[in-house]
Amino acid sequence: MTESVIHLHPAGKLLALVGNPNCGKTALFNRLTGSNQKVANYAGVTVERKEGRLKSAAGKTLRLLDLPGTYSLHPRSPDERVTCDVLAGRARGEKKPDLVVCVLDATNLRRNLRLVLAVKRQGLPVVIALNMADLAASRGLSIDVDALSRELGVPVVRTIATKGEGIDELKALLDRPEVWTTREGVVTASSSSQEADHATVRDLLKRLGLDRHLPHLPSDRVDRVLLHPVAGPIILMVVLFLLFQAVFSWAEPPMDAIKAAVDWLGQTISGYLPEGLLRSLLVDGIIAGCGAVLVFLPQILILFFFILLLEESGYLPRAAFLLDRLMGSVGLSGRSFIPLLSSFACAIPGIMATRSIANPRDRLVTIMIAPMMTCSARLPVYALLIGAFIPQREVWGGLELQGLVLFGLYLVGIVGAFAVAWVLKRFTSAGSQVRPLMMELPIYHWPHARSIAIGLWQRTEIFVKRVGGVILTMTIVLWALSSFPGAPPGATGAPIEYSIAGWIGRGLSHLLAPIGFNWQISLALVPGMAAREVAISSLGTVYALSAAGEDAAQALTPLIASSWSLPTALSLLAWYVFAPQCLSTLAAVRRETGGLKMPAIMLAYLFGLAYLASFITFRVATWLLG
Repeated sequence: MTESVIHLHPAGKLLALVGNPNCGKTALFNRLTGSNQKVANYAGVTVERKEGRLKSAAGKTLRLLDLPGTYSLHPRSPDERVTCDVLAGRARGEKKPDLVVCVLDATNLRRNLRLVLAVKRQGLPVVIALNMADLAASRGLSIDVDALSRELGVPVVRTIATKGEGIDELKALLDRPEVWTTREGVVTASSSSQEADHATVRDLLKRLGLDRHLPHLPSDRVDRVLLHPVAGPIILMVVLFLLFQAVFSWAEPPMDAIKAAVDWLGQTISGYLPEGLLRSLLVDGIIAGCGAVLVFLPQILILFFFILLLEESGYLPRAAFLLDRLMGSVGLSGRSFIPLLSSFACAIPGIMATRSIANPRDRLVTIMIAPMMTCSARLPVYALLIGAFIPQREVWGGLELQGLVLFGLYLVGIVGAFAVAWVLKRFTSAGSQVRPLMMELPIYHWPHARSIAIGLWQRTEIFVKRVGGVILTMTIVLWALSSFPGAPPGATGAPIEYSIAGWIGRGLSHLLAPIGFNWQISLALVPGMAAREVAISSLGTVYALSAAGEDAAQALTPLIASSWSLPTALSLLAWYVFAPQCLSTLAAVRRETGGLKMPAIMLAYLFGLAYLASFITFRVATWLLG
């Protein structure tokens, strides 16, 4: 279990945002600070404390921490422990907050108020942001803000964070000196026991006239269908299937536009520069390498667009509920679903999101299988090979064959991860224990365009930074290794065959020849350890330097389609389903598990699975194709 480490910061007034999961806390943080922190509609998304700066109405600059959501100050998981450590002043390198802003979900005061009582017992000044007030009003809840403030003995501000309402009032409240001092509230619990807090909250709600049962919501009627034991899983599979269909069918026009732009840029630079090392670096190295990766940005954004829609609508926790029984059969609980789903974007935030899992064994198993989820970095590799070797045609009812293959690759990764979890269940004593799933199901609502736009912009920014950072760096390094030393006098092959990179590729090809990899693929896998997308840029650079004449100007897809066999392409797809081609993921596992043992085990078993899967795929495909 890792300790929460928070870096030293300059002195100043420190506010902390605290609240239950799904109370709109991060949305309020975004409004107060102008931060672009992504807002999601399920518990456990905020797994680290996040800091921003806000200006009060009087212009005072204040530090603001967005702490992970928690239901109580008795931590059950690592992310809740971060919140408790900060509030208690136990966080290393961080002082105790000067003021706590408790964010309450106005539609569920019974549960949210218990956290307020616990925070007050810490002896900290408290301000309450009564959030989601519009939803409460639509459900027939009329909350007297002044009466609630008198009962609790703390200031209360009505807010609707998603619309920005109440933000100015909250900032003005922070300029009042009295809110920064601890006041004894009218309502206090006689003890810190849960029973005492339950009784206190019950009496308070009764005095405010808020203790009545609410009518059923439209979400309840929708859940009768979406959570049906038979219809629910079928609907979930259809939703995921259509998602992957859209990745190919929608992305073709923008991908063609990016390809055309990259080709035009390469030809333009070639026309202005004389033949030599500089032109080779720019055209064959940087443009061919980075352009080969950049072209897949539309597919990644389409995938994330649909994931964000599911997050914002409130459907993802339902998916966790539907998969709880299936995940229980392999020794996990439905709570592992959200970290694993996050791993489809990137395994690193998925691994970090396991801090919301209270059971140590479940958390470790989820960490170990998270890299097997098909992250967005694999998508360029899949798209390249599918586009080169799988014909673009409809198979039935408008369904694209390429989308079916992509959907199958995602399923293979999921099945492989579940198989590993099942093996761990059989060989660990704690694996057979039944851990019932308890999680909140938020009401359905229309996704907020602002949150989706922020999420897509962040993903674009991350992708472009990777292209301009690690991918560009590795591309230049590979170009240098592929260009020196030059070909000897009288050489008949391409110059790259006589370079350092050529030697490395031919050496590795002896090890990887049984799974059908040529020396170009073997070479591309080495810098591809930095990030999976680097393999695409590496292939683009290697083939640009290997080709001659008109072939050098060809896009990567037709080049590999003409030079690889179908069994080789299928073998490389199988390799990327399992191989741990990402050093950053291994570093995240080391940080979360507190040592090198788990990363070493992960590296060994994933490479072993990748080699075995590629070997079987290559041999079977070769046999079937004669």
